[in-house]
Amino acid sequence: MKPNIQNSSFEWVDSAAGYLQRSDIPGQLRSSRPATAASVLIPLFWHLNEWHVLFIRRVTNEHDHHSGQVAFPGGRRDDTDADTVATALREAHEEVGLTADKVEVISVLDEYRTSSNFVVTPVVGIVPWPSEYHPQPTEVDRIFSIPLNWLGDEANVELRDRQLKNADAALQLKVVYYKPYDGEVLWGASARMTLSLLKALHTRSLQLPAMDKS
Repeated sequence: MKPNIQNSSFEWVDSAAGYLQRSDIPGQLRSSRPATAASVLIPLFWHLNEWHVLFIRRVTNEHDHHSGQVAFPGGRRDDTDADTVATALREAHEEVGLTADKVEVISVLDEYRTSSNFVVTPVVGIVPWPSEYHPQPTEVDRIFSIPLNWLGDEANVELRDRQLKNADAALQLKVVYYKPYDGEVLWGASARMTLSLLKALHTRSLQLPAMDKS
């Protein structure tokens, strides 16, 4: 594949202290319970002469640790899933109506451990656009996208202090937050995985296919 993304513009991610850690939770504070395996799909599509990343906003649910958050389609691994890729594709089908035959899987990124004790494998795939996506009403409030180059602009992202719940009040964690885009705020684990995608593009361990510009 020929690259068709300004990899050099993402160089800041590789050298930005604190942006690329594999978990927001310090090792000594992580649960002693075995983490639950999960996968997400990071869907990319070409639209208006640039790449976009597809996101969802989860429904508000008091029993969901990630209620109302911006996220990627995904969830925990089932015993029937052949591997981490199969989990991501199944979850994308269930949550946004995207069938596996419509996804061109191009990469699997490093695992990320969440504050809710999931070990998440991000699977990167190219998806069709335009296409009919159907949010699963009990899980997904909205499906939307953000341009990849906007996500890769250092001016749009920052580290903020966030107090860890149920811990000493003096303990502050560094959490990634993006500026609002189309009324949505990308932060936390999904923001970290987005930065992992940008690093993979910068280092060329992941390359996107060249697309015609018209």
